[in-house]
Amino acid sequence: MPDETPVIEIRNLHKAYGSLEVIKGVDITAPKGSVVSLIGSSGSGKSTILRCANLLEDSQQGDILFKGEPVTWKGSGLNRHPADAKQVLRIRTNLSMVFQQFNLWAHLTILQNVMEAPVTVLGRPKDEVEKAARGYLEKVGIGDKCDVYPAQLSGGQQQRAAIARALCMEPEALLFDEPTSALDPELEQEVVRVIKDLAAEGRTMMIVTHDMKMAQDVSDHVIFLHQGLIEEEGDPKTLFGSPKSERLRQFLSSTMAA
Repeated sequence: MPDETPVIEIRNLHKAYGSLEVIKGVDITAPKGSVVSLIGSSGSGKSTILRCANLLEDSQQGDILFKGEPVTWKGSGLNRHPADAKQVLRIRTNLSMVFQQFNLWAHLTILQNVMEAPVTVLGRPKDEVEKAARGYLEKVGIGDKCDVYPAQLSGGQQQRAAIARALCMEPEALLFDEPTSALDPELEQEVVRVIKDLAAEGRTMMIVTHDMKMAQDVSDHVIFLHQGLIEEEGDPKTLFGSPKSERLRQFLSSTMAA
């Protein structure tokens, strides 16, 4: 019997910045091997949820579970913070995040960028990591760019390097925060192809995206957020084909026409 414990589970999540509540009670589950996409207009809370899941942001209420293990907290409300630094590190290294702006180290080669965290954070042997890093760079189609620096790559190549870096941590899940929005359409397709390949392999992923076609193509489950709440969710065929919510219909009509 396969393990049915979700890799990521979020229950009744609330997040505020001062008096402004941006997430108002959200439940999300990402089972092993599934791709969950979060869509919605800017300011709907998509990226904030991802950052809370990865503990880059503190939430004020609700539970976050990683493979069934709840995050332990101390304090409450705006003073609530994770209680166990080792647990935070373990969760973060198992939920590798790919950011919109690549976040590559400018002074390191592409190979060094991909190797840095597994060697320094996980303490893995350098030769073992180098072999894996070269393999992942090959996998994302830039195996010939190991010895160049980020500034020498196009945006699409830099984002693919960032994906290889995330994969080299051997994470349980990948979190993508608008992975294509900083790219022009041609370079965007390079990155979409890599994400589709990862989805086909059965990788667990949560993706925040404005790319509705990608969300349709790669997702097992799509969540439409509006003003910090889940307005509608479901499988992509149903959600995109026959949306129930008027807000979702308006959103799709404006984004699909763009």
